[in-house]
This record gives sequence, C-alpha cells and structure tokens, in this order.
Amino acid sequence: MTVYVVEHLVKNPDDIRLIEKYMPNPTLDIGYVKQAKERLGDGGILRGTLPYHQGGVWQDACEFFGTENMIMAGIDNPDWVHEFMRILMEKKLRFVEDEMKDAPYDPVENGRGAASSTVISPKFFEEYTIKYDKKVHEALHEKGYKVVYHTCGGMIPICEMIVQNGCDASETLSPSGVGGDADEPSVIKEKIGNKVCLIGELDQFNILTNGTAEDIRKEVFRLFEQAGQGGEYMISAADHFFETPPENLQTYADAVKECIY
Repeated sequence: MTVYVVEHLVKNPDDIRLIEKYMPNPTLDIGYVKQAKERLGDGGILRGTLPYHQGGVWQDACEFFGTENMIMAGIDNPDWVHEFMRILMEKKLRFVEDEMKDAPYDPVENGRGAASSTVISPKFFEEYTIKYDKKVHEALHEKGYKVVYHTCGGMIPICEMIVQNGCDASETLSPSGVGGDADEPSVIKEKIGNKVCLIGELDQFNILTNGTAEDIRKEVFRLFEQAGQGGEYMISAADHFFETPPENLQTYADAVKECIY
C-alpha cells in the first residue's frame, strides 16, 4: 500500500554534496505513459509526479535526512537547508527539462504531507517550500502541464501561502477524521477558491469505506454545497481508499452525478 524509508540516505550534512554530484535522475518511460493515456482515454485523469520520493522538494529532503532532522536543521542551520533544497530543486528541474517533453499527463502532482501544517509551521512553509516549489511549477507550466499541490494533512493555516507557489490546484482538504483540519471546506473555498481549483475532502475511511450509502450521499451533497458552488472544485477522497467496497464507490459516483448547477 505504501513504502517507508528505514534508513536515511543523508546521515551527515556534507552528504548532500554526494547527492549533488552523483545522484542520477531517473528516466521516464514516455511510451508507457502514452499507453496508459490511450487506455484511459477521456474516462479519467492521468497524473504524473516528480522524482524522487514523493515529488515535493521539502518532502524529498525529509525523506533523505529525516523529518525531525530537517526541522531542527531549519532552526539551527538554515543556510544548509537552503543549499539542500536548491540541490534537490535543480535535480527536479533537470528531470522536467530532459524527461517530460512529451508525456501526456493531465496534471502533475507536487508537494506531499511533510509540507502540511500538521508537520511544519506556516513560517517554515514560507521559508523552505514556496520559492523552490514555485520554480518547479514554472518549469512544468512551460511544458504545458497543470500542477496539483498536495498537502495531506493540515492546510488551513497555510492555504493562502499555497497559492503563492503558482500551483493550479490544491488538495487534499483532509478532514479531521483522517488527520487534517478541513472539516468545513467552505473556509478554504472562501480563502483561495477563486484562485486555484480545490480537490478532495471526502473522508476515505470513516465515510467512503465504512459509512452507509446514506452517509456517503449526505457527505457528497454537503461538500458540494460548501465547496462546489461556482465551480473549481473536484470532489474526491482525501487520500487512497484501498479497502473501499465497490458498491460504496458506485454510491459515491451516483451521488456526485446529482451535483449539478
């Protein structure tokens, strides 16, 4: 279902020089992506992502060095953190330039949970994520891609900062039942709903997987009422729904089809 880093690659601050000098960029199999797009057709959205662990520059730094270590370094050694972020950003920019010329993705996902406000403070988000993500997003825009910025966790304290990185959509609007703070999506809609598309909000565990058909329908209509008015909202599960019964997914899809203007 997911992967874990059990040993951080960067053990000492000087190890980032090894990443800069030796770590290669992966090769994107454009043919595979095109085949996936052909199979999908107009029946859905084909997402892409960026190397290495989960896309975002700050997220990757946390995967390489450890989240707690990165937070402490951000306090004690900010110059080193900025250098590390620059190294990882430049790797991603090279990947975008060299590997993503013809990939038929709809949006490309960036960000991830290490940049959510349940992990770092708004001050850290502003200092260590915005300018690096913005440059990556600009490079993706130059290639014609839309960008979805993913913060699986708290986002209300940082939602107005998220739009500063130039993304086209913000997700996951996670409610408290799955560890977020977006129980009332109308708050986020009011703050940034006219600046970016909003994606997510449906509790994938307590409602989509374990809820009744009535629970699912009621929540879909509530979310549409709070976040869907005026458009620019894609209702979806806040994250993966590995064990959701197919009949619950059908109930969800049928309810969404009733949400019309």
